Amino acid sequence: MQPSPQQHPVSQQSTAELGRTGMILSRVGLGTWAQGGGGWAAGWGPQDDRESMAAIRAAVEAGINWIDTAPAYGHGHAEEVVGQVMAEMAEGDRPYVFTKLGRHWDPADPMAPLRTALTADSIQGEVEDSLRRLRTERIDLLQVHWPADDGTAIEEYWGALVRLREQGKIRAAGLSNHNVAQLAEAEQVGHVDSLQPPFSMIRRDAAAAEIGWCAAHATGVIVYSPLQAGLLSGAMTAQRVAAMPADDWRSRNAEFAGDRFDRNLDLARRLLPVARRHGTTQSAVAIAWTLAWPGVTGAIVGARRPEQLRDWIAAASLRLGDADLDELAAAITDTGAGTGPARP
Repeated sequence: MQPSPQQHPVSQQSTAELGRTGMILSRVGLGTWAQGGGGWAAGWGPQDDRESMAAIRAAVEAGINWIDTAPAYGHGHAEEVVGQVMAEMAEGDRPYVFTKLGRHWDPADPMAPLRTALTADSIQGEVEDSLRRLRTERIDLLQVHWPADDGTAIEEYWGALVRLREQGKIRAAGLSNHNVAQLAEAEQVGHVDSLQPPFSMIRRDAAAAEIGWCAAHATGVIVYSPLQAGLLSGAMTAQRVAAMPADDWRSRNAEFAGDRFDRNLDLARRLLPVARRHGTTQSAVAIAWTLAWPGVTGAIVGARRPEQLRDWIAAASLRLGDADLDELAAAITDTGAGTGPARP
């Protein structure tokens, strides 16, 4: 069994423990959703695997010590890319690898929407498939990607993950995209090690409910899409959206169209004075805002190419002061972008 990468160097990153798992994480982790490539319902368009692998290596070299992936990303492809890079690394240098389960696709119709199924048999089969693709003997964090839509009770599917944790087949067990009521129901079966909710300066609703619940129950929180799929990076334009390939899900997303798009870009522009004051980027400010909320352990940020890390890697050590947070809250209010609480 591979040794824990807990001693992996994180000198360039501030750190936080994920709940009570004992895993000490860099405050930002690398997300691989886009590395799944195009040709599936929630893809980001074509992607070069060589650039994906270079981005993973660059992230680890920069002190990022955890990678987030899922079978759904490219129908197993992102996990295969991650596994190939892990196989190249000495065991003690490997980052933690977090993956998910529960989302299924139709091989005959790759652009069909994913469905969720979480039976005991399907969970066991997915775990074995992920272990094979990731080229590992144990998953550091296994998460239920979405609540079941096939009628499976939380008690059944969460109980299956708790048993996997007890058996040592996974180090920790978590939920993604689950609400407070679902978290509480799962906690009755066995402790929820972590939650992965969507959270950004645009999509802020988790701050009003799930993040607080997690803080009260020693459940770690790793937020996803803190840049809202690039809208808060300062690099998004109407021209870029118009040029997106048809298999890039953002081309069909409401946040990238009409008044919502205009408000989102206005908010991104309002990040610039804060970024300049700190000598950093709008991306770093947007991510640091999510990390400023009590209860948030870390933020998952995607990169398709190594150079993209330069836009946001500084977020892990960026500390926003009260004046910064006040200015950003005013920007949220003034632009009318998104929903949810505006300030930690």
